[in-house]
Amino acid sequence: MPKSSIAIPHDIVRLSILDENGIVDDHLEPDIPEKTLLRLYRAMLLGRRFDQRMIDLQRQGRIATFPPSSGHESAHLGAVANLKPADWYIPAYREVPADLWRGRSMESVLLYNAGFNEGIQIDEHQNNLPISIPVGSQILHAVGIAWGIKYRSEDSVAMTFFGDGATSQGDFHEGLNFAGVYRLPVIFVCQNNQWAISVPVHKQTLAETLAQKALAYGIPGIQVDGNDILAVYAAAQEAVDRARSGGGPTLMECVTYRMVMHTTSDDPKRYQNPEEVEAWKNRDPLPRFRKYLQQRGLISAGGINELETEIKDEIQAAVEKAEADAEGLGNPLDMFDHIYDTLPEETRRQKAYLRKTLSG
Repeated sequence: MPKSSIAIPHDIVRLSILDENGIVDDHLEPDIPEKTLLRLYRAMLLGRRFDQRMIDLQRQGRIATFPPSSGHESAHLGAVANLKPADWYIPAYREVPADLWRGRSMESVLLYNAGFNEGIQIDEHQNNLPISIPVGSQILHAVGIAWGIKYRSEDSVAMTFFGDGATSQGDFHEGLNFAGVYRLPVIFVCQNNQWAISVPVHKQTLAETLAQKALAYGIPGIQVDGNDILAVYAAAQEAVDRARSGGGPTLMECVTYRMVMHTTSDDPKRYQNPEEVEAWKNRDPLPRFRKYLQQRGLISAGGINELETEIKDEIQAAVEKAEADAEGLGNPLDMFDHIYDTLPEETRRQKAYLRKTLSG
């Protein structure tokens, strides 16, 4: 039987709109309202400053292990800003800026990372899922939600976030395949920050891009400069519109860099090249976006200083409130609740023994 070629009907586009100096490509610049641009900048700055404060609190022993997100702000906010309240947001565990955008409070983040389950409760009126620690597992949750959206003919979409390491998990491939077959309204946002803890992306895959993995499942894939919030916003807008109109899923690869540790229990100096880290710091999404806004006359140096002070005070107030709230939380006896309708005798004795021990 003779050999023949099979034409693949898609290619992979890489999108970049705003360069490292804040210079924009006028032909590609998305039409984002000025109010939204300023809100995005504030959210990025809040995310960065809160991230830094969380690291400080962990080092002081006031919270437990924390996964920082510095450097990822554009990848988070540029994507999630396209969602409506009725849309579903399904995070991994490093998307605190996006969490805050979707209505989670800083107090909630602080309480959760201090070990209180109350910090992960979701308001019943928010279409958000709690964070997911097992790598890639949230992809299947997003696909299930998107299947429900389509089954019910609802006018909403699902968006899920994950890292480059998740693309090596079976959940990723199963999720994309199912979403492609059933043309589900879901957007897969891969934050390619170059590291799966200490494993570099080139040791995870021989593929030139992660976005091209979409081709195997017959869905669009795009690689985006993940440190360029305009590019992320534009790509996500197109993906969300496609999903909402019945066009099915999209895989977005946001190329960024993890400028800090994987979590506060990690020492990145053991595996990251310091020169590489410094090179990526020059591509930091925050100053890049700030230069753009200043060049457009939307914000001044004085306005930035005022915003810094406002955010610092807001974070401090959240820390104080969370630590005050924590005083009334964490009763160890709660572990016996919501397990049995009627406690077995042995468990009842254990609860009574613990109550007596706690009372001194």
